[in-house]
Amino acid sequence: MRMTKMPVVVLIPTILFVSFAAPARAARAVSYVAMGDSYSAGAGAGNYVNSGCARSANAFSALWARAHPAAAYSAVTCAGATTTSLLRSQLPTLTATSTLVSLTIGGNDIGFADVLTACYLRGDAGCRTAVDAAEEKATTVLPAKLDQVYKAIKAHAPHAQIVVMNYPDFYSGNAACAGISVRSQAKIDEGNGVLSHVTEVAARRNGVVFVDARRSFAQHTVCSADPWISGVVRAHVNDSYHPTAVGQRSGYLAAFNTVAK
Repeated sequence: MRMTKMPVVVLIPTILFVSFAAPARAARAVSYVAMGDSYSAGAGAGNYVNSGCARSANAFSALWARAHPAAAYSAVTCAGATTTSLLRSQLPTLTATSTLVSLTIGGNDIGFADVLTACYLRGDAGCRTAVDAAEEKATTVLPAKLDQVYKAIKAHAPHAQIVVMNYPDFYSGNAACAGISVRSQAKIDEGNGVLSHVTEVAARRNGVVFVDARRSFAQHTVCSADPWISGVVRAHVNDSYHPTAVGQRSGYLAAFNTVAK
């Protein structure tokens, strides 16, 4: 019988490699501190939880906190706050565990409330003089004050995302509005533009996030078809020229949500 040569089968043992994924890191707990002046406090938005500071439950920071219940939240915002008062009374709230900070600041340093009063009571010439004086302060005095604020916040909260927002423009300039002529409207918004530019440059110089909230309010100025900013509020004059509850939600909160982490 002829033997058939059988093929030789060589069995090579298989080595099983098992990969163990590293355990996912726990998400960093969010600790949010809202700082700043009346625009951050929510003046004009009603539902005040601190009437002395015009701090509102409708402020954008409070709305953000309600949408993020796991986050720790503290609001030290106060109407009338300046860079000096922020450093004195609001800054101590920050700690090394703070992870998110928001603020609006600078308008009171250059006397913008007085500007609006002058423009309402003194006509175009008085308005122009008041805005020019505010612009001078914004460009010569305010930058160093903003630098001091941003540096101090970074020192107290070195791990935080710091979000700086500006103030909305008030007018669209189509017609006389709330006793303010078209010319004065343009001058007021010019002054706000100067302040916004100074704020943005200082924010970028100090490595903090700047958000231009004017874009959110662009179609919703005073006297527009759907205003998110009040005009003169005679019954509560300090609410004048501030975002309404809708403005806080659809203007400031919408802008803040584009960057907040």
